[in-house]
Amino acid sequence: MTNLMNDTVFAKYEAWLNDPLIDASTKEELRDIAGQEKEITDRFYRDLEFGTGGLRGVMGAGTNRLNAYTVGKATQGLANWILAGAEEGDKPSVVIAHDSRNYSPEFALDAALVLAGNGITTYLFEGLRATPQLSFAVRELKASSGIVITASHNPPEYNGYKAYGADGCQLIPEDAEQVIAAIGRISGFAEVKRLSREEAESQGLLVWLGEEADQQYIDTVVEQSLNSELIKGGIGEKFSVVYTPLHGTGNMPVREVLKKVGFSNVHIVPEQEKPDGYFSTVKSPNPEEREAFTLAINLAQQVGADIIIGTDPDADRMGAVVKNNDGEYVVLSGNQSGALMVHYVLSQLKERGELPSNGVVIKTIVTSELGAVIAHSFGAEVENTLTGFKYIGEKMTQYEQTGERSFLFGYEESYGYLTGTYARDKDAIVASLLICEAAAYYSSQGKTLYDVLLELYAQFGFYLEGLESRTLKGFDGVQKIGAIMDDWRQNPPAEIGGIKVENVLDYAGGHDGLRPENVLKYLRADGSWFCLRPSGTEPKIKVYFAVKGENKEAAASALQTLITAVMERVDRSE
Repeated sequence: MTNLMNDTVFAKYEAWLNDPLIDASTKEELRDIAGQEKEITDRFYRDLEFGTGGLRGVMGAGTNRLNAYTVGKATQGLANWILAGAEEGDKPSVVIAHDSRNYSPEFALDAALVLAGNGITTYLFEGLRATPQLSFAVRELKASSGIVITASHNPPEYNGYKAYGADGCQLIPEDAEQVIAAIGRISGFAEVKRLSREEAESQGLLVWLGEEADQQYIDTVVEQSLNSELIKGGIGEKFSVVYTPLHGTGNMPVREVLKKVGFSNVHIVPEQEKPDGYFSTVKSPNPEEREAFTLAINLAQQVGADIIIGTDPDADRMGAVVKNNDGEYVVLSGNQSGALMVHYVLSQLKERGELPSNGVVIKTIVTSELGAVIAHSFGAEVENTLTGFKYIGEKMTQYEQTGERSFLFGYEESYGYLTGTYARDKDAIVASLLICEAAAYYSSQGKTLYDVLLELYAQFGFYLEGLESRTLKGFDGVQKIGAIMDDWRQNPPAEIGGIKVENVLDYAGGHDGLRPENVLKYLRADGSWFCLRPSGTEPKIKVYFAVKGENKEAAASALQTLITAVMERVDRSE
């Protein structure tokens, strides 16, 4: 036995092979990797843990894989946590939704039957539903918790398990740690309680949600419209939209919301309309990437679309594509779309006399400052959170309880947006509505979204951002990511790209009142910054960059110089 596969790892592997509760096909999968020490180590060197997006991993057999057993164990831990926090007389309940990924329906039902085995009523959607609808339903049904089976925009081999609190927000770290501890106290799969589907239904512990729940959510999203009279007044018929759900859950709700607001000239990419867990037309179902919009752009060119929108598999992220001044379709970054929506929402509220004096826009520490300076120009406060929309949701709940501030808009650079207080997670359906409505509104004034973006740059400065990442899989990858962070933390650069580093923000010890997190942010003398952060949902280290220039060319040059200098050192740090 090598150092790579230690006694603990091998013991876990053998335990699964000898556990009478593990089914034959799973054991066969494990026997097929006998002697493959690196593969066995990757599958068993740890248990999947809650990151910024909950439990997420490659599907397959093993403790570091997503499968019926890890889902069952996680759900038993969640059930134990819910029951431990319940007061006498409470009737705990959980809402569960799932996306279009392979095995998502099975994992969702597995979770529901474990909850039922613990006497917890579960509301399970009849078919695939968007993540933000889950957040909304938890709040509407006053449930104790929620679960979404999804891996967001990850490749097809991944799936995941997001857990939510009673406020409809993904579990904050303190609660997630308690759930992880509860899971850790489960010594074996024999402790996982489970009912059959028939038993759960007959006892009223498994309740199916359908059309009525859908309509409540759709109507609530439509209420967030700021210009429905203009859209229904005729521009909604002329303004052309191309939409791709990228084989995911967004198809029905996005189309229904746009229709109700007044957009009738909407074209769906036919090859990507139906759910497909293999996401067969794209390398990755990620609306952050231009490649995911290839078919949509082809259709847009045929129909002369004014805007293209796309949503990821669980419809919590939205990407937009607009025409530039040369008539070419360009993908807006998450920062650009967010800035445009901040400006649109706040300007419309101001015009209607509905902009509150204590309004707040909430964004993450790796999100562009352009949206912040726009918000400040309207007199709104801006608050920064750690990366992950749960932190934005947590702030929303805090302000809802205290009344200290009125939530206006929340967003992060990774294409997550929310307006309205009906949910506590990012919502690609409301973002699709807002970006289309903004584009149609400006179109009525003879301007495109690209024109408006240039106006914002002219007024506030040319902000430009970048993102680089390195994928480092497996046990070796975890060690390499740790080595990179250690190198930058212990040996901070005095200058980078020829410009002095004026300040280093190490969030590991907490900063600006935020929770401790393994993030390093470097502020340079010219106002630019870059940030190193291990991903909480993928085997990656992410590096964020932001500059501000007098014009596009100056900003682009400064950004490229910064990226080159930083990534050269990152690659050496491995």
